[in-house]
Amino acid sequence: MTESKGKTSMGLEPNLAGLLCYVAWWVTGIIFFVLEKENKEVRFHAMQSIIVFGAITVVSIILNFIPFIGWIIAWLLWVLSIVLWIILMVKAYKGEHYKIKWAGDIAEKQVK
Repeated sequence: MTESKGKTSMGLEPNLAGLLCYVAWWVTGIIFFVLEKENKEVRFHAMQSIIVFGAITVVSIILNFIPFIGWIIAWLLWVLSIVLWIILMVKAYKGEHYKIKWAGDIAEKQVK
């Protein structure tokens, strides 16, 4: 899945568009998935962002309803999410097709 030559249908370089898919977690993922019609690599990053950070958001909300242990786990999840967020942005900017195992498989199926 390497359609990263040229510009995207939105006029951005594909590596920049891929990075931007992750900037505001699932929100920018949705924006880029809706707006980008041609570049499958950008659409992959957008869908992966929606799935990964959407799941993290849902799990965090649920954990915050569980006193003490849920709050601690939610905090740890937040820290790990920030690390993952940075990794995904860097990999996308480098033009790498970096795939989170479960989310990347789903994202690839959605983009075909």
